[in-house]
Order: sequence, then structure tokens, then C-alpha cells
Amino acid sequence: MKYLSGRLLLKKNLSSEELKIGHSELAGMIEVPDGKIRCQRCGSLHDKAGSRLPIGAYYCRTCIELGRVRSDEWLCNFPQADYPRQSYLVWQGELSLEQEDCSRQLKSLVLMPGKTWLHAVTGAGKTEMIYPAIDQVLQQGRTVALASPRVDVLIELHKRLSRDFSCEIPILYAESKDYFASPLVIASTHQLLRFREAFDLLIIDEVDAFPFVENPIFGEVLELARKADSHLLYMTATSHPSLELEVKQDDLYKIQLSRRFHGFPLVLPQLFWLSRFGKAYQRQRSSSFPLLIFVPDFKTGEDLAQKLGEVFVSSETPDRHELVEDFRSGKISVLISTTILERGVTFPKLDVFVYRADHFHFTAPVLVQIAGRVGRSRERPTGELCFFHKGKTLAMIRATAEIKGHNRGAFPKGGAKDEI
Repeated sequence: MKYLSGRLLLKKNLSSEELKIGHSELAGMIEVPDGKIRCQRCGSLHDKAGSRLPIGAYYCRTCIELGRVRSDEWLCNFPQADYPRQSYLVWQGELSLEQEDCSRQLKSLVLMPGKTWLHAVTGAGKTEMIYPAIDQVLQQGRTVALASPRVDVLIELHKRLSRDFSCEIPILYAESKDYFASPLVIASTHQLLRFREAFDLLIIDEVDAFPFVENPIFGEVLELARKADSHLLYMTATSHPSLELEVKQDDLYKIQLSRRFHGFPLVLPQLFWLSRFGKAYQRQRSSSFPLLIFVPDFKTGEDLAQKLGEVFVSSETPDRHELVEDFRSGKISVLISTTILERGVTFPKLDVFVYRADHFHFTAPVLVQIAGRVGRSRERPTGELCFFHKGKTLAMIRATAEIKGHNRGAFPKGGAKDEI
């Protein structure tokens, strides 16, 4: 029953045969000072008064969506399995000189305990850069997990790594299939709660994304899921104050890359009044390029989709993964989306419009991520990026300034002469 390897599971959900496998047991919750009780799965603290059940036991509200943890019940921790010392990397691509330098640094770090932050612009090729480091760990018979708070990012990562590594890779999120043992795992950050001291290298992609960012519980989750002598790697395209603070305190090593893999600069947004959206849409539709339109909320998306006669997807769309694939394959040429597709997904030769870019949901980091969807392919490293608004916001100004700053960093001799 190798599928139990490295797992932390509720005892009540395990069969008698599974319980015969060697494991350790720990109480679901334990009492700590100051009248509080601590969940042994997610590490969160709760007041006893607010967590007491009628039967007198306590439960954890924080991780209840993964099954209720109670103080009078047990968690079972199964040791991680041993895996062959071998290479699984079958990717035949080549890294640019800048990518190769970052990859070389990662390889020198990941076999040692510590924490690293790979801060690379959108379209820099972060995924390919970490391939050699992942394979180096796997060659030692060790284990790797690649996690993200965004399901759409996970699905894209799973497709790419399943193509580029020869081992079978499980993907774990709320609607995914059952877990099976593998030295390489892809999982949502929530699913890491079902692992304990399981990984030698834990990689968190899009660490600055909701719901990971600003949620202190996930910092504890990462520490519990990885081994004591493991390495933790963060990957982002935008900065975050908490990460910068860790770097300043020498608790985190930062590797930075400001140039995209194809050598072209990041595409700069063009700002237009919302009243110009209709004509811009008609003009873009006369081209052969796909168009992704971002909207700030569900209602706006529904209304715009009805007006234009196009497809709209959000986190509430039941078949959104299929619709996104239809857009990727060209069956759909226009897709309207909330910010669920702001990061971690690649569509070739894409144009992007942001409808109501002045909305408060479109923060500067979100706009930078959205901008990064444009110009990601060698075949078309440019593209159209338009922010339609009812009034220019500080977020739009900051996003534009950040993109320009990355381009100056990538092209220090007078900036990016081919800036779009």
C-alpha cells in the first residue's frame, strides 16, 4: 500500500488492512497554554470555548474541508517510501544563458537545507529552469513536491511535467483522482495538509497568490509537509513585502531574472477609456489572434459575455477546465475570465484586454500577472495589451512602472529598445 507513503490521514477513514501498515499515531488536537487547543494537522490554534462540541471534544475549524479533526480522534502518519536513485528528466529543450545561470544556482542549493526565492518575470521560463534541480533531487532517491494555491496553475504544471518527466505524477486538488505514490507530486497547498515530513524539496509556485498570501496557516503547513533537512523553493513573478523582508534578514536567498526566455521585453499596457472597448474589440476580432478578456467579478463577466456572445469562465463554472482547453486548442477564439487565469497559464500568440481595469480587484500585482499572459511564445513575442478603465488608478500606474523596471533590468543599456 505504497499510496500511503508520507501521508497524514484521519484514522477513522482508514481500513483495518491499511492500519496494519507501519505508522505513528497522534491525537487530532492537543491542549496548549492560555486556554487554547492546537490542531495537529494544520497547526492552527483555537479557543476552547469556540471549538467545543456537544460531546465535550474539540474540533478544528480551519482545515475542516479536508475532514473534521477532533481531539478525541487520531491522525495516522505513514513514513515516506524509498524510491530508486535515477533520472526521470526527458525534456530535450535548451535554456538561455540567463536561465542556465539561475538553474545552476538552484542545483547548488536544493540538496542542502534552506530556503530560496526564484523571482523571475512572467514568461521567463521558471518551470524549465527548475527541471535540472528537480531531477538532481530525484537522482538521489529523494522526493519532490510542486504546489500552488491555484488549481488552474496545477493543471498546467501537471501537463508539462508529465510530458517532461518519465515517472507517473499524481495531481492532488479537491476534484482530482486518488493519490498514488511517486517521487514527484503536484498538489494544491491545501492538499499538503495530508502530508507530514514527506518531501526533500518543496516548491511553491505563485506563492504570492490568494489564498496563500496573507494566510499565516500556510507557512506552518509547509514546515509540516517537508522534512527537517529539506529545501523550500518559492517561485513568483511579482515581489511581496514578506519575502523581501526574509531576504533582508538573510532567512531567504533570492535569485532574480528580469528577461524573458525568448529575449524580448515584457509587453507594456496601453490605457484607454472604457468607452473605446467596443471599437477595440471589433478591430481585434479582425485579426487571427486569440483574445482573453479579464473582468473584475462574476456579474460583470456574465453581462459582458451576453453582450458579446462569447464564453465566460469563473471559479464557479463547472466545465471551466474543458473550456480553457478549448480556448488553448483554438476551438474558442475569445474567452472572458475572472482573475482565475491571471497567472501560471500560457496561451500562444495571445492578446489581452482588461475590462474595468480601474476596479479595486485589479491590484498592481494582479495587473502585472495579467500583462504577463501576452508575448509568451517565440512565434509571437509581442501582442496587444489594453487596460480599459473609467479613470486611471494608482494600481495601473504601479503595474506599468514595474513592467518598465523589469525591462530596464533585462536591457540595462538604454532600456528595452524593442519595448512594445
